[in-house]
Amino acid sequence: MTPEQVAAASKPLVLELGEAFGRCPSTLRRARLLGISGWAFYITGRAGALGDVRAGTVAAALGFIAPDAVADGWDAAARTVRPLDVAAANLAECCRWGADRLGDAPEAVRLAGLLERAAAAAEASGMPLFAAWRAMPVPDHSPGARVAVALLLLREHFAGAYLLAVRAAGMTPLEAVLAGPEGEAGAAACGWSPPYPPVGPLVRRRLWAEAVTDRLASAAFRALDPGEGAELLNLLTAARLHLRGG
Repeated sequence: MTPEQVAAASKPLVLELGEAFGRCPSTLRRARLLGISGWAFYITGRAGALGDVRAGTVAAALGFIAPDAVADGWDAAARTVRPLDVAAANLAECCRWGADRLGDAPEAVRLAGLLERAAAAAEASGMPLFAAWRAMPVPDHSPGARVAVALLLLREHFAGAYLLAVRAAGMTPLEAVLAGPEGEAGAAACGWSPPYPPVGPLVRRRLWAEAVTDRLASAAFRALDPGEGAELLNLLTAARLHLRGG
């Protein structure tokens, strides 16, 4: 498989697996322990790796979440706890979840190694969240935790690549959300308020942006030879089945 083919095929798996820890009840309980809301924990847990920056900077880095919604979560958390501390707590939860749920996944050590090589080879230019997360110290190096952290990194890499591609396509982040599979419901979930622009002319641009995303992300997978790319896809698929109890 070519690196671009690996990027395109792995993207849905990485996006699904890379955010799964955030839905774990234990992760959500961490927000209460920090004294902040679940939304504040999501925004600051994800963007806190950037450090003590302003909400507008966070909104620009996240891209697809409405700036007012970002500010609500970021500013609320900042009144109680430092952003880097929330990010560190989020990373600790990612490691805990990974050790618990992925430590006994098929060939977890091999999967961790392949994912880590891809994350290390990824180009971070124009992707501040990915760069910030890749620089975060990891508290747990067990196989399952390594898999979970590498998935988090590659999830942010794909998200950053998609944001760049959307802007190159001449679309706003809101337009990209509206043209996506969840449409107006997805826009509302991301904090955008109606009225919304018409979707019809945007679909073709979004599909172009998806293809450009795969090209941008493919650099990460050049660290793997063609056989390893196919192996990575097989192991990711097996990990998803493992999580689903299949």
